[in-house]
Amino acid sequence: MATEEAPANEGKKGGWRWGWIYVAVFAVVAIGVAVVAGLLMNIDSKKEEAAQYPLRIVEVAADELDPAVWGQNFPLQYESFMKTELNTGQTPYGGSDPYSKLERYPAMKRLWAGYAFSIDHNEERGHFYMLTDQKDTRRVTEKDQPGACANCHSADAPGLIAEMGWAEFNHTPYKELQDSLHTGTSCADCHNPDTMALRITRPAFVNAMEKRGIDVTQASRQEMRTYVCAQCHVEYYFAGDDKLLTFPWEKGLRIDDIEAYYNEVGFTDWKHAETGGGMLKMQHPEFETYSQGLHAQSGVACADCHMPYVRQGGVKVSDHWLRSPLTNVAAACQTCHRFSEEELTQRITTIQGRTAELLRQSEAAILDAIDTIVAAQAAGGTEEELAEALQLHRSAQMRWDFVSSENSTGFHAPQESARVLADSLDMARQAQLKAQAVLLQHGGELVMASAD
Repeated sequence: MATEEAPANEGKKGGWRWGWIYVAVFAVVAIGVAVVAGLLMNIDSKKEEAAQYPLRIVEVAADELDPAVWGQNFPLQYESFMKTELNTGQTPYGGSDPYSKLERYPAMKRLWAGYAFSIDHNEERGHFYMLTDQKDTRRVTEKDQPGACANCHSADAPGLIAEMGWAEFNHTPYKELQDSLHTGTSCADCHNPDTMALRITRPAFVNAMEKRGIDVTQASRQEMRTYVCAQCHVEYYFAGDDKLLTFPWEKGLRIDDIEAYYNEVGFTDWKHAETGGGMLKMQHPEFETYSQGLHAQSGVACADCHMPYVRQGGVKVSDHWLRSPLTNVAAACQTCHRFSEEELTQRITTIQGRTAELLRQSEAAILDAIDTIVAAQAAGGTEEELAEALQLHRSAQMRWDFVSSENSTGFHAPQESARVLADSLDMARQAQLKAQAVLLQHGGELVMASAD
């Protein structure tokens, strides 16, 4: 049988095809090598950049308080810290715009009647203004406050404590001390100038933790990313004649434990101007509230949300622009929560909205209790007859204040905040009923309750 011969140019076409394949493979390999080489060079560049950071331009003295000096070695942190001077505006229940809370929530004037907060209570500005705003508040300019107030508002405090002594610093009148206060927040508040390790600089926090059986020198770095904030963002009082700054934590961090502590030591902040009852003023208990929440139980630190890590070139640093996560949802929340910014924002504001509603209901109930107690007193009710109503008023109001003065509007521990406000409502209505019974006993007329 005869065989059919292949066309003469078929071999040539096959050769051309293989040639183009070789060229394509070579090109792909060359591009791959170039990409890998570029990547390696970029990695080496970033490693070199990171190795050179922090800069060693100046030696930072142990007593250096000026952030600008520290900033020469740590320009990225300093640049973001200085942004705390900016007004990011109002969030639904907070922000950095110093609006008057007394105007927004007029009930506060009566709830704090006779106390300094009834004349001046504004939304806080950024940390940049920490000392300035304290010096300017009417609570200081028109009232007499102890130097203990400066513990958390000036970086000068640790040096003055070392110079004057703990007791002398605390009980010296603020107006006598204020000329020695020059610096608000400083890097020195939280960092060791030699190693930049986080450190505790405020004695009150160390003392309180020791009483709880906790040695802060053994804290992990992650714990320290909360502890440096907890030096100041806490409930406190001024104990004894020396006005020693004290955190009421010996029995625990929950409001029930704090109340039990205050009742045991017999402490009262002021006498209510309308009822005459001994009252307690709660101060920004962020640490205590956070400690009851899911984030704390999951090992999340304050800095993870309020100072999230950011990468600038080859360097990863904590963002020192401390602010509400609502203004920084992508970095503050989305690192862990894989949802859209819109959904995360809605979750936060839903929690805050429900907490705010409970706060308003609690305010109304407490005011009804006050009105009824005052009416019972006017009708002839004695202090002994009204003792239970006055105690319930005190308990209800400190719980309302605990949530109201805490800067997350319930977000740090939603369930705990709701529980505390539910107890506040219940105690306020009990106070009203107790006072109402005394009122009727003395022939008085019923006080109409407000609509929640």
